[in-house]
Amino acid sequence: MASVPSLASSLHQRIADALSAALPEAGAADPLLRRSDRADFQANGMLALAKKLGGNPRELAGKVVEGLPAGDLIQQVEVSGPGFLNITITDGAIARTLAARAADDRLGVPLVERPGTTVIDWAQPNVAKEMHVGHLRNSVIGNAVVRILEFTGEKVISRHHIGDWGTQFGMLIQYLLEHPHELDHKADGEVSGEEAMSNLNRLYKASRTLFDSDEEFKARARRRVVDLQAGDEETLALWQRFVDESKIYFYSVFDKLDVEIRDEDIVGESGYNDMLAETCRLLEESGVAVRSEGALCVFFDDVKGPDGNPVPLIVQKSDGGFGYAATDLSAIRDRVFNLKADTLLYVVDVRQSLHFKMVFETARRAGWLTEGTEAVQLGFGTVLGKDGKPFKTREGETVRLVDLLDEAIERASAIVREKAQDLTEEEIAERGAQVGIGAVKYADLSTSAARDYKFDLDQMVSLNGDTSVYLQYAYARIQSILRKAGEAGPVAHPELALAPAERALGLHLDQFAATVAEAAGEYAPHKLAGYLYQLASLYTSFYDQCPVLKAGEPAQVENRLFLCDLTARTLRKGMELLGIRTPERL
Repeated sequence: MASVPSLASSLHQRIADALSAALPEAGAADPLLRRSDRADFQANGMLALAKKLGGNPRELAGKVVEGLPAGDLIQQVEVSGPGFLNITITDGAIARTLAARAADDRLGVPLVERPGTTVIDWAQPNVAKEMHVGHLRNSVIGNAVVRILEFTGEKVISRHHIGDWGTQFGMLIQYLLEHPHELDHKADGEVSGEEAMSNLNRLYKASRTLFDSDEEFKARARRRVVDLQAGDEETLALWQRFVDESKIYFYSVFDKLDVEIRDEDIVGESGYNDMLAETCRLLEESGVAVRSEGALCVFFDDVKGPDGNPVPLIVQKSDGGFGYAATDLSAIRDRVFNLKADTLLYVVDVRQSLHFKMVFETARRAGWLTEGTEAVQLGFGTVLGKDGKPFKTREGETVRLVDLLDEAIERASAIVREKAQDLTEEEIAERGAQVGIGAVKYADLSTSAARDYKFDLDQMVSLNGDTSVYLQYAYARIQSILRKAGEAGPVAHPELALAPAERALGLHLDQFAATVAEAAGEYAPHKLAGYLYQLASLYTSFYDQCPVLKAGEPAQVENRLFLCDLTARTLRKGMELLGIRTPERL
C-alpha cells in the first residue's frame, strides 16, 4: 500500500507552497512546523525568512495566510506575535487521515526509501559465566533496536560477540580432560539452563582451586592455552563442550527475557581468531600501528592519561598475545567486507566509549571504515539500585539476571491475580510472565540508553504512571470494549464533529509513523516508549470524557469504536517493536 501522508506532512507542504508563492526569492523554504498548545500546529518559519531577506515577518505571515487554500485540511489560521501561524485542522481531515492509516497493515509507517545493511552487536554473555544484571540492558535495548530497524525496511544482521576465548579456557579444558565426566548429562539428555550453569559453576570453582594450589596443574593449564590457540583438535572439542553447555544456559535466560537469539548470529571472540595476525600485519605495514616496547600500538593526539602522556590502543601485546582491540578490528573487517555493512552498531556499556572511539579511528586510518560506512556505539548507562548506587545484592554480590526476572514475574503475577476476573491459574502464570518481563523491559527502554536508571520493581509493576503495565491495561481495556460492542463495529465518520479528547487522541495517533522514523534514525527506543505512554494517557482521558458504547447515535458509537481500535493496534505494534507483549485480557 502507498504510504499515508500524515496531517503534519500535508500541512507542511501546503504552507511551504504558500511561502514560495508569497516569496519566490526564498526558494524552497522550511515553514518550521511543530505541534502547539495554542492550536493544533504552529509554523515559525516566517521569522527567520523575513530576517534573512530583510522583510517584516508579520506581513509575510499575512501573505502566506492569504495563499493557503481553505477547505478540507485547514479550519483556521491565526497570525500571532511577530509572525507565528497558529493552525487548527478540520475534524474531517483528522478522521480521513486516521481512516487511511487504519486501512494499512503498517498503520501508515512507510518503509525507508534507501534501506542499508546494519550489523548490530548486542547481547554479549560470557561462556562458562553466569549472566548478571549487567547483561540486561544490551539485550533489551539491542532487541528493540533490531525490531524497529527491521520494521522500517533496513536489512539487519545481529552479531552476539560472546566471550568464548582466552587464557581461562586453558584451566577449564585441562580440568575437564583430567575429570572427563564433569559435564556429562543424564541419560534422557534433558538439561535445564539452571543445571547447565550449575555444572559450569562447579567445574569453574574446582579448576580455579586446583589452578591456585597446584603448580604442576597450572603449568599444564597454560600449555593447554597454547594448544587451544594452535587449533589442537582434542582441545577444541573440549572447548566446544563448554560453549554448548553455556548456550543451554544462555538460551534459557534469553527465553525468560522473551528475547530471540539465533544460533547463527552468535559469533564470539573465537570467530575472528584466524584474522588476528593478518589484522596486525596490515596495521603495521600501513604505518597505522607501530611497535612500542615490543607491543603493537596505535597512538592518538587527543587521548592522554592522567599523567599527560599519550594512551595507545594496544593491538598486540609484547608477549605476542592479542588484545581486545585486535578482535574488535578484525570484526570490523569482517562486517564491512564480508557482510557488506553500511552501519556498524555496538550496544555496549558507555564506560567502553574510549576503547571504541580508538578502535573506530584506527579502522578509519586503515581504510576499513570509509565515508560510506558509519560506526556507532550505542552506549548505555548503569542499572542502579533504589539507593542510586550500582545494583548489588545485600551481600554486595552482583545480582543474577535470572533472579531479577523471576522476582519481576512473581510481583506481576500477584497483581494479575488480584485484578483477574475470569482467568485460570495457567492464564495468570502466562500473563504474569508477560507483565513482569514487560515491566523490566519498559523501565529500561523508557529511559534514554546513555542514562543510568534505578531498578525499582515496586515502581515498574505499578498500574499508575509511566509503566508497561499501564500500557498493557489500556490495551486490554480496549479489547474488552471491542468484545462488548456486539453488532457495532469500528467505522470512521469524517462528517462528525470531534470532542476535544477525541481530537487530542486523533492528532497523537497521526504521529506514530514520524515517531517510529525518529526512533529508528536515532537508535532511540525511549522516544517510541514516550509516545506510547502519552497515547495511553490520551486514551484514558478520551475514555473518561467520551462514552463509547453509550454514545447515543450509531455513527458516534462506530466513530469512537474506530478510535479505540486504532489506538489498540498502535499500542500493540509499538509495544511489539519494543519487544513487549500485549495480553488480550488482564
